[in-house]
Formats: sequence, C-alpha cells, structure tokens
Amino acid sequence: MSSKPTTRPKQQLCFTADALAAITNGRWYGVPAQEWRCSYITSNTSLVQQGDVFCAFKGERFDAHNFAAEAENSGASAFIVERPIDGLRSPQLVVANTRMAFAAIAAAHRAKFTDLKVCAITGSSGKTTTKEMLGHIFTALGSTLITRGNLNNDLGVPMMLLELTDAHQYAIFELGANHLGEIEYTVQLVKPHVAAVLNIGSAHVGEFSGRAGIAKAKSEIYSPLTAAHTAIVPLHSDFAELLLHKAQQAKVVTFGNTDATLYATDVQMFSERTQFTLHTPQGQAMVHLPIAGVHNVDNALAAAGCALAMGASLSAIVQGLANMSGVAGRLAFYPCQQMLLIDDTYNANPHAVLAATDVLMAQPQPSKVLVLGDIAELGADSAHEHAQLGLKLSAKSITALFTVGSDMAHLHKQYIGQVPARAAQHFASQAALMDALAVFLQQQPHSAVLFKGSRSAGIEKIFTAIHQQFQEKV
Repeated sequence: MSSKPTTRPKQQLCFTADALAAITNGRWYGVPAQEWRCSYITSNTSLVQQGDVFCAFKGERFDAHNFAAEAENSGASAFIVERPIDGLRSPQLVVANTRMAFAAIAAAHRAKFTDLKVCAITGSSGKTTTKEMLGHIFTALGSTLITRGNLNNDLGVPMMLLELTDAHQYAIFELGANHLGEIEYTVQLVKPHVAAVLNIGSAHVGEFSGRAGIAKAKSEIYSPLTAAHTAIVPLHSDFAELLLHKAQQAKVVTFGNTDATLYATDVQMFSERTQFTLHTPQGQAMVHLPIAGVHNVDNALAAAGCALAMGASLSAIVQGLANMSGVAGRLAFYPCQQMLLIDDTYNANPHAVLAATDVLMAQPQPSKVLVLGDIAELGADSAHEHAQLGLKLSAKSITALFTVGSDMAHLHKQYIGQVPARAAQHFASQAALMDALAVFLQQQPHSAVLFKGSRSAGIEKIFTAIHQQFQEKV
C-alpha cells in the first residue's frame, strides 16, 4: 500500500525461505535463492529498500497486492501474498491470510528473545500515559522497546514485535481492543511477564454492549499468565472481582485504594503537576509527577506496580516518574499571551472528560473555558451518555462551554437545563465555534481553555487555529 514516507523502523530479522513457509503455512510461488534470508518485512512501499520482503495486506478499503509492482521496483526481493501476482519477477510466499502470516512471523521473532523482560498494559484510558511512564523508568535502566503511537492492535502489535533486537533488555507494549478476542490474540503474540489492566471505563462501549463487555475484553490480557508471571489489577475498579478471577493463575499485585498492594496518600494537586506518597511492599516514597490530574496518580500506581514486578527498584521508579513529560494531545499545556490553552484532543470518553475538566478547574486563570466535540463509539447509549456527562459538568464552575457535534447537542441541552444562566453555546460547525471562541477570548484573555473530543470530532483543528491566532498577536 502506497503512503506518505515515514521513518523506517529498525528490524533485526533472520528467516530462511523454508522457515518463513513453515511459520506461515505458506507455499512458495517461485523459489528464493538457497542463501536468501529475510532481514526486513514491510507493508509500506515508501519504506521498501533493496532486499526487503513486502507483505501485501488486504482490508475492507484497500488491497496492497495492487502495489506489489511498485514495491518490486523499489527493491523488494520477495512477497507475502494471498494470491499469486502476475508479472512479478521475485518469489512470492502464498498464504491464507497475510495479516495472520505477518503476526506468526512476529511471534516467531519474539520467541528468540528469551531474556527479554516484557510488560503489556491495557485499559479504557491512560494506556499511552502509563506506557510513557514505564518508558521513562526503564530507558534509564537499559535499552527498551516501547509501543509507538497507536500501534496497539492486531496489526500494530506485530509491527512493534518485529522491531525487537538483541540490544533490547525491556519491552513495553500497549494493547487495545475494538472487539472481544483481540487482546487475547495480541497478548499471545507478546507473551508478557507482567500484564496490567488500568481501568474499565466507557471508551468503545458501543463495541462491547456495555462496560461488562469491556471488562471481559480487557481481562483477556491475563490469559497467557502463569504462576511465574504477575497480573496488575485495579482494586478500586467496580469490576475488580472479575479481573481478580481472570488473573488468579498469576501472582496478583493490586493498586488503587488503601487495601491494595500499591496506593497513594498525601495527594496534592497543582495546576501542572501532582505530588503524592507512594506506598509499596518495598517501602514508601514521595513522588513528584510533572503532569496534572488525579487520574494520573492511578496511572503512576499502575506503572509502579508493573516496574516493581519487572525488577525495577523503588528509587528508579521515583526517578523515572519525576522525568515523565507530557504527551502531545494529552493534557499538553500551551501558555499563550495571558491565557493557557490545554490540548487534550487525542481522544475522549466520559470519564476522561471529567478528569480533564478537573485539571482545567485547577488552573489559576479566573476564566475556565471548556471546548468539547462528540465522544465516539458509545453505541446506542451515546445520547444518554452525553446527557449524563452534561449533568455532571453542570456541577463544576465552568465559565463558558463551547460544544460542536450532533451528540454534543444532548450534552448542551442537559447542561443548560441545570445552569441556564451560565455561558454555554452549541454550534453546528467548527468554523462557527472558532469564530465565537475567538471573540470570547479577546474579551476574556485571562482564560484557561481545555480542548477535548474523540479523534473523529477533529477538535485538534480548533485548538490549532486558536493557538495560531493568538500566538500571532503576541
């Protein structure tokens, strides 16, 4: 599949033609030279270099078989395909399903690294932040592979596994799910020593027919664990009993409330940072977390549990958390003239909106402005979930609320029903919202402004436009 050129990830593969055929249950259409070795696999024609193997994925809206000739012209020396492609000069390994063949190769590559310490995390929210926390802890201890971006599904996880090299001592994998069975599939590829569920929220609730379905899907991360492995469980979750049952075959470490293995006390929330005392079986320590939000205390507890289970010391954990930096699109702070713009547009669910709003309310600016776009993947409950969120937001002292999107209309209606005198406007288009928001901020420049919505809502465009507009006036 042709796409915009990106950085070429490193790979350190060494598979013979016979090994690839055995791993994938494929057959060669044209035989590679006897000394041929597979050292790099890609599905991106813009990344193909001389000697690479091109894997032709097939999806609902694309078919990379159509780009095989382009890949060969760029130097591909072999292909993994679902059907023989006429006109190619290079050998083709024909398999039943290229995505599953790709995953099988990734699993075979993962199996070579017997000394590697691996952690896998999942949850309805906080996965990327917790992954970055663990990255800061372990990169100080040794070479660490960390899931890049959102490569956390049945295709992205194998891509990351293929980046394992002999230099890596640790690996941190983020696992996501859009349907039951997906995490069970990817975690079997990863084979972690430590597996964690961060929380059970309402993200993707429409895909799982309720939060119980989400809990079942997330609990799949514990499926390959044995008594030699560790399961990290959120004890304060209302699905803790289910998660503990699913994790019972492993050593269980809990986090959350004071009955858990790891918990926090003396939590202090500041506008852009958080401080708390971390309690662990190895002792307690003061943690200075340079990111805001009480929800990030839970993320830090989960990260600490994972890190301890993987052999990190308490002091290494405290230092790693102190070095944590913000993640783009996730409560990223941008001072702009007298105002503060907060970019939290990477994604959204009702719980995350409330957590981010608490961060907004902690800012020193007298005016608190909330800009919201639709929350996706809430299924048949979407209207109700948005309305309930509007009810909860009405209890907070928000100065002004700006919303856009058909689902946000339900939130707006519920919100103004509770606080009719408070400034709240709903818009049919982003352009109309941007114009109104710009006028508001010109009149009230001492504002903290939070931008949030699902990726499909495109709220990052509003953030970018407002940021650029007011930066230019400095």
